[in-house]
Amino acid sequence: MRELRKQIEAEKAYLIALRREFHRHPELSLQEYWTASRIEEELDRFGIEHTRIGDTGVLGVLRGEEPYDSALVLRADIDALPIQETNPIAYASQISGVMHACGHDAHTACLLGAAKVLARNKFAFRGEIRFIFQHAEEIGQGAKPFIEAGVLEGAERVFGLHTAPDLPSGVVGVKPGGNNASVDHFRLVVHGKSSHVSTPHLGVDALYIACQTVVAFQSLVTRCTSPVEPLIIGVGKMNAGTTYNALAETAVLEGTIRAASHETREKMRNAVARIVYHTASDYGGTAEIVWRDYASPLLNDPQVCLEVSDVVNQLWGEGRVVTDRAFSLAGDDFAEYLRNAPGAYAYLGTGNPEIPNTQNPAHNGNFDIDENTLVLGASLYAGVVWKKLSSGNV
Repeated sequence: MRELRKQIEAEKAYLIALRREFHRHPELSLQEYWTASRIEEELDRFGIEHTRIGDTGVLGVLRGEEPYDSALVLRADIDALPIQETNPIAYASQISGVMHACGHDAHTACLLGAAKVLARNKFAFRGEIRFIFQHAEEIGQGAKPFIEAGVLEGAERVFGLHTAPDLPSGVVGVKPGGNNASVDHFRLVVHGKSSHVSTPHLGVDALYIACQTVVAFQSLVTRCTSPVEPLIIGVGKMNAGTTYNALAETAVLEGTIRAASHETREKMRNAVARIVYHTASDYGGTAEIVWRDYASPLLNDPQVCLEVSDVVNQLWGEGRVVTDRAFSLAGDDFAEYLRNAPGAYAYLGTGNPEIPNTQNPAHNGNFDIDENTLVLGASLYAGVVWKKLSSGNV
């Protein structure tokens, strides 16, 4: 582990330069063409074979020089957000209205840095290392194509990390069990019948039905689930009607469910649908609901968390691991990998009060990171491989 840390530290300038390059050239979900090509250029330099998953996902494969019937999977997400950067930094986004405001540029740089060092030391490993550079995390559409392509077949472990401005720079959050909520998006269309507002009995008010539906959703949170279990049913968008003095013929709502467990997620999806249909029927209308599945609850394997914590301790010493980071109702489709293989998602502390904007929350136009933590992130990616697949030749 000492040798690994030494080699990763020697790549600090490379990691920072690469992260800044990605930061200057952000691309939205499913549009990461330049990003994918740039990643492939680096993998070619390292001698790592690669293939596309979909149009913009990249899978790199590195095989150790000793046979071993197992694989270890490492994942970094690569897409950016539709946010205008307001941070006056030299490496600010060059794409108007698009920004790496969630740290994916850092994740990509860290995984490439790890790949560079691991490729240099492939004589010391057995089995196979699979590097996932995943597209479309922000819209929950990137993980499943990789899984469908068989990336987890024979996988002994799957590991990923995410920047965390709420954690101090140099600290790693590795929490067993629940870390993030599931994310489901719903679009609800209520169909009524228009009439003059003075004769409501001749029509069916889709707007009224929609309002009653939104209110009823909250009863699911307050009366149908445990008050100590995190749950959100939120409606953030509603459009209805065409004029002030007529009943709305149609109402369209969009919202989300965030749940902490697979069981509650399924229960709430069914309950929301039941309320939608029954409320519309009670007031003489009809309704339809369309779901989009963005992410499952993210549940870390306790044993893998212990292994990751041990890697941090061996690389950087005791006292850097936090195991009680607060549960987040934000989602991440890394959860889909964890449903199919044992693994863990770690949170890399990037907040530093001495560096401007590094403690700002993600999805913020002034988001930034303490780049000194890139070395820790890259060493963590490489360290979990070193721990599980080292042949003992180092």
